[in-house]
Amino acid sequence: MKLLFIGDIVGKPGREIVGALLAKVRAERGVDFVIANGENAAAGSGITASIAQTLLESGVDALTLGDHVWDQKGFEKEIVALDRVCRPANLPPANPGRDHLIVERNGFRLLVFTVLGRTFMGLKADCPFLSADALLKKLAGQYDGALVEVHAEATSEKQALGWHLAGRTTAVLGTHTHVATADAAVLRGHTAFMCDVGMTGPHESVLGREIAPVLGRFLDGMPRRFEIATGDNRLSAALVEFTADGRATAIEWLSLKQS
Repeated sequence: MKLLFIGDIVGKPGREIVGALLAKVRAERGVDFVIANGENAAAGSGITASIAQTLLESGVDALTLGDHVWDQKGFEKEIVALDRVCRPANLPPANPGRDHLIVERNGFRLLVFTVLGRTFMGLKADCPFLSADALLKKLAGQYDGALVEVHAEATSEKQALGWHLAGRTTAVLGTHTHVATADAAVLRGHTAFMCDVGMTGPHESVLGREIAPVLGRFLDGMPRRFEIATGDNRLSAALVEFTADGRATAIEWLSLKQS
């Protein structure tokens, strides 16, 4: 079986390339599950219910979110009705929305959830290690394989969580930094891992934003509006192959442009 995990979708360019390429990639690669991080899909900060629905209609099976989950006004009310969208699992329990999803295809039940890192991150969150342990234990018997997304800044924290969950999950895949890492591997215990899958959106940019204002901010420190860039639009994703018992056998990083 195959799982395609799409890295942070940034703004309209990111949404457009998912819509343009996903059906083709899914068919050509024989993909069973498509999971995507959509926390930057609304102008680079957060997501709305209408945008989530558009991405799901384009062929995404489930959407995960990160530290920008509440950036769009009113989304805390919208998320409760979105049954294929989950917010980070280690946010305080009082936060609205689902803390995990179970997506089924051809009799295989894939558990999907995100944990936020705590190093250099702003949102209040419980320990990602203990939160992942607790959720896997709580849902034992209800899934055949698990994708754990690590939405974190520090590569050390992501790697540590990968080793912590090795042998207990199908994949541990990182997001948040928008820059893909060259460390895709199948860890011991047949768990696919990558520190960061990268960004889906405009790569002629600084993390998806127009270059000039970001550069100017670094040079003089003055505040500027960081608009979403448009150049060199790409879909960044990890393609994970796994067996019927949820054990990963291969992982490949994809960086695709619209022809």
